[in-house]
Amino acid sequence: MCTTFARLFARPKPVIAMIHTGPSPGVPGCRGVACASERAVAEARLYAELGVDGLLVENMHDFPAVHERAMGPEVAAFMTRVACAVKRHVGRMPVGIQVLFQANKTALAIAHAAGCNFVRAEGWTHAHVSDKGIAEASAGEVLRYRKMLGAEGIPVYADVQKKHASHTWTADLSIADLASSAEMHGADGVVVTGSTTGYAPGPDDLIEVASATNLPILVGSGLNADNFGDYVDLADGFIIGSAFKENGDWRAPVCESRVRSLIGAVEYARGQEVNGQ
Repeated sequence: MCTTFARLFARPKPVIAMIHTGPSPGVPGCRGVACASERAVAEARLYAELGVDGLLVENMHDFPAVHERAMGPEVAAFMTRVACAVKRHVGRMPVGIQVLFQANKTALAIAHAAGCNFVRAEGWTHAHVSDKGIAEASAGEVLRYRKMLGAEGIPVYADVQKKHASHTWTADLSIADLASSAEMHGADGVVVTGSTTGYAPGPDDLIEVASATNLPILVGSGLNADNFGDYVDLADGFIIGSAFKENGDWRAPVCESRVRSLIGAVEYARGQEVNGQ
C-alpha cells in the first residue's frame, strides 16, 4: 500500500465520512452559503466525536450537476468556504474534496486553498457516459494542474468504473485493466463502487483490482453496519455516506445512532482482522 496513504490516516482501514454540502449558489434549492457552512461544520464535529478517520466534502446536492467546463467560479468559492470551516473545526483529521461533475481541477484548487489533504476524482482514464454527460480522461490535465499549483502533496484517489454511468465504451476491459491504467496514469489510489449510490461493489471486483495494482483501494459506496465485516479485508479504506444518514438516504441529515452503530461494526471488524479471525 502507498506510504502516503498510510501516513495520511492515523489508523489502518480508515473510514472516511461524506459531508454532502447544501446546494451551491445558483443551484435550485440553495439556502445560502452560511447555512450550508454551518450544517457542514455540525456534521464534521459529530463525525469527529464519534470516531471516523477522515472526511470527504462533496457538492452532492448540486443536482443536476454540470461538467467543470460549464461551472461558474461561485462553486469553487462556495466549496472553499465550506472546506475551510470544516478543516478549522476538525483539527488534524484528514479532509478531502470532490466536486461534481468531473471538476477534478476545481477540487484540487479548493483542497490547496483550504489546506485539505486529498481529492477524489472521476473520469481519470478512458471515457464513459454518465447520467450527467460524457466524461473523458482527465489525468494528464489534472496532474499538470497539480504541478502548476505546487500541490503535489495532495494525493488523488480516482474512481474506476464510476457509478451512475454506462461503460459500454470500455466493455472489452476488465476492472483490473482500468485499475492498472489508473496507476499508470498517476493516481495515488483507486476507488471502487457499486453501480449507484448506496450499492456496494462486488467482492470479486475488489479482488480483481487488488491483483492489478499496488495502490490503496477504497470502497466508495454501499457499506453499512451489516456488511462492513465482509469488506474489511478486501480494501484499504472505506468512504461512507448514505449509511450514516437517516433511513440510509444520502439526502437526509446525519443520524447519530446510525453513525454509532456503523462505527461499532467497524471497530469489531478491525479487531477481528488484527486477531486473524
